[in-house]
Amino acid sequence: MNRLSLSRRFVIGGLGLTALSACTGTQYNRPAGSEIDEGAFGDSTMQNMLVMNGEAPALSHLGTRFAAEVPTTINFAFNSSALDATARAVLDQQAAFISTFPEVRFSVYGHTDKVGSNGYNKRLGLARAKAAVAYLASRGVSLNRLEALVSFGETRPLVPTQSRERANRRAVTEVAGFVGDHPLVLDGKYGQIVYRRYVGGAAGQASASSVATSAAAPAGAGQSAGNSGGGG
Repeated sequence: MNRLSLSRRFVIGGLGLTALSACTGTQYNRPAGSEIDEGAFGDSTMQNMLVMNGEAPALSHLGTRFAAEVPTTINFAFNSSALDATARAVLDQQAAFISTFPEVRFSVYGHTDKVGSNGYNKRLGLARAKAAVAYLASRGVSLNRLEALVSFGETRPLVPTQSRERANRRAVTEVAGFVGDHPLVLDGKYGQIVYRRYVGGAAGQASASSVATSAAAPAGAGQSAGNSGGGG
């Protein structure tokens, strides 16, 4: 074999090894999904499992139902976490829905407008979320299913303004997950949960109609945040 033929064989062999190492090396030998979660493979694996076993689609569907069938948001007076009659009527509807689905957990998020300091509004948002949770608990909802009281403070306004804005002074209730040790959840029978008929509609409508007659009622759970500077 002449020297030229031998050189060609080494070049071709080298190219083959390079291609093989590219397919089996670190770049292409990582678990699927590791690129999109920046290496936190456990997160992408968990999400894939939730999708495959039906839990993620079921939660998404139930969250959509909750938002469509029940008002998810209550609003507050300026610098206050007190619940007015309208807020209590909305929470009555939420409590009826939540009671219909004992397998499901919910979260409440508090918000403020832009008036006041960020730190003060963070505390005020949390006070609003706590007021909503306390009222839901008073309507028979277990605190074990009302999790993660979070305050976004002034960081997520619905109306972009620095002024007082009632729409931004709110607490929002959302579907958070399933109760892990509930028999239907353990058996993966999400369909029986998701497609269950919401039986609290009539009660919710009655609560809403009572707002006009109870507008002068006491404010209920929650009070002003109480600070000389105040906030939204």
